[in-house]
Amino acid sequence: MKIALMDSGIGLLPAAAAVRRLRPDAELLLSNDPDGMPWGPRTPEDLTGRALDVARAAAAHRPDALIVACNTATVHALPALRAALEPGIPVIGTVPAIKPAAAAGGKVAIWATPATTGSPYQRGLIREFATGAEVTEVPCPGLADAVEHADPDAIDRAVAAAAALTPPDVRALVLGCTHYELVEDRILAALAPRRRPGLPPIAFHGSAGAVAAQALRRLGAAPAPGAAPTGTLSVLLSGRPGPLPAAALDYAAGRLLVGAPAPSR
Repeated sequence: MKIALMDSGIGLLPAAAAVRRLRPDAELLLSNDPDGMPWGPRTPEDLTGRALDVARAAAAHRPDALIVACNTATVHALPALRAALEPGIPVIGTVPAIKPAAAAGGKVAIWATPATTGSPYQRGLIREFATGAEVTEVPCPGLADAVEHADPDAIDRAVAAAAALTPPDVRALVLGCTHYELVEDRILAALAPRRRPGLPPIAFHGSAGAVAAQALRRLGAAPAPGAAPTGTLSVLLSGRPGPLPAAALDYAAGRLLVGAPAPSR
């Protein structure tokens, strides 16, 4: 079984690691776009063109499924990607986990890129799935770029700015950009001091696990976390075979994919 994942950069790492945990025997193909990143500031038409190029580069390697591990690309390019590749290759998009986060009601925060925050797409998801919750939309300027370049100081500044906009009594936090799942520990550390005493821990809602499980369902494959760890890893950089970006190894998900130990610091 070969599963491809696509994104402009390393935001696909959490979903790739989730697939690896569910199926250690799966071949993984990561298709990035270093020549075209970041995708967020591009027009929808330009972004769709870049996404199609990245998807077609992956499709040439005949994967059994393609995960669009990028919220922005899912918003703007998913219909075009499905039109180009399905039914031959199932295409699985990434949607912010607003529905499960809002299921229990209460206060919910959604951290997302400035382009996604307040967008008709996100507002539509809130109207459809979060009518019983009090939702705060939190823009996170610079966070995805800081994560992409593994810049700890820039990450902490962006996280601190977003934490200051997050209600201290929020019950659940939706991570509306795949990059953010790589720094959950830093987000938790920034929110903890602002938390009101006596409240339970914040429930984090990323999309990686759900997307990985959906890819297996589309393939009719059951999770097999105990399978032999025979799965391979290959990388495409704007269509060219290459190594995993060095910044990926700064994160646990990246190290999991290559079997590398945590760096000593």
